[in-house]
Amino acid sequence: MFAAVSCSSVATRKKFYEPITTDVKSQNYKGAYLKIESARDKNKYSKKDRLLYYLDSGFAAHYASLFDTSNVKLTRAEEAADDLFTKSISRAATSILLNDNVLEYSGEDYEVLYTNLIKTLNYLSIGQFDEAFVEVRRANLKLELLDQKYGNAAKTLQNGVEGDTAGVKINYDLAKVRFNNDAFARYLSMHMYAADGKMDDARIDYDYMVRAFNEQPFIYNFPMPDVKYAPDSSGNTIVNVVALSGLSPVKEAVNLRIRTDKDLGLVQVLYTDGEKKDSEYGHFPLPVKADYYFKFALPKVASRESIVHGIRFLADSKVVGDLHLIEDVSMVAEETFQAKKSMIYFRTIARAVFKGLVTHEAKQKVDTGGFEGWLKKAAIDVGADITENADLRCSQLLPGRIYVGDFELAPGVYDLRVEFIGSGGGVIYSQNFPGYEVKSRGINLVEAIFLN
Repeated sequence: MFAAVSCSSVATRKKFYEPITTDVKSQNYKGAYLKIESARDKNKYSKKDRLLYYLDSGFAAHYASLFDTSNVKLTRAEEAADDLFTKSISRAATSILLNDNVLEYSGEDYEVLYTNLIKTLNYLSIGQFDEAFVEVRRANLKLELLDQKYGNAAKTLQNGVEGDTAGVKINYDLAKVRFNNDAFARYLSMHMYAADGKMDDARIDYDYMVRAFNEQPFIYNFPMPDVKYAPDSSGNTIVNVVALSGLSPVKEAVNLRIRTDKDLGLVQVLYTDGEKKDSEYGHFPLPVKADYYFKFALPKVASRESIVHGIRFLADSKVVGDLHLIEDVSMVAEETFQAKKSMIYFRTIARAVFKGLVTHEAKQKVDTGGFEGWLKKAAIDVGADITENADLRCSQLLPGRIYVGDFELAPGVYDLRVEFIGSGGGVIYSQNFPGYEVKSRGINLVEAIFLN
């Protein structure tokens, strides 16, 4: 165990993100991108974290308007995620020694979803319409197949239980994935169809967006924005404004302990800190040989607050209208994490029980009495605790919220501005787009970014 600890990282490294996040929040996106590349060169992103590097670098490159670079990095991220998820399931069915931090990071479903949506924005920014269509369709398809993906994963894990060297038999009953229709993806494809003159297809995507809000209140617990893909007034055209604000959620550790009851054949999971200390997190039947008490930790999704309370759009210094929320990335992250969280929960318990039993037996063997025996037992406990850390890896650089607004303007050249409003009603940041040509045909997409 100690040899493995000395050779592998068993805890998530996040300290190196601080200067990168500082640059992002001060709108120094090129600086953030360069710091990520420097971190990679200094091995802050290890080989097992290469997917994180591709995600962070790709998102930062998008903010820095390095659209081609962003596409390259996010394509590599998407390709790596598909391969690594398959590997992670097969390894989870057999690995038992340490914790998920020592395995290759396979990404979260919301991270992979937004690789396609950010790539869509990249391609629209450089005028590659067909490529943008491909990306938004891939995003929609991934969501449609998400429940099937975890259904197959549950079967693989359950089959692995039969030959598991740990001898801990757990029924992998994973949470059902309820999210299958992304409103922002529908919004983008709706406007791309309209710009291509395919109004029937645009209307279909609009209807899908309405369904996303009506059928998924666990994601969209706010009013649907008033969007339009065709102007009401003859001679006008639609300007689509997309604004990214705040930063996406991170993962935090929930520290827990397992208490077993050999008479009842029961495993009880208890909180160990905070307001819920000693209260029950969950329980399930599991035959055990003795009564034990083991430490372990699970990741949870924790949102980050934004200082943005409103966003408005101006043309030639005149207010045209307000933007409205279409996607809370924290809600998407929390919902798409449910199936994987239940998978992590069951497997972590199996690992903790197995390691706890091995630790108990090892302590009995080295218990020679006196201070020396106590030191040996304490060393074994420390070794077991060191290896039980929640895997808190995730991309730190996705936006936290996405706002949209559709506004009618006559074709022409305008000085456009997007203003981000704080809690007091004042402007805390504005992004200008001088000399922007609003065209009568095609898509008029304005993207503003303020990740605070």
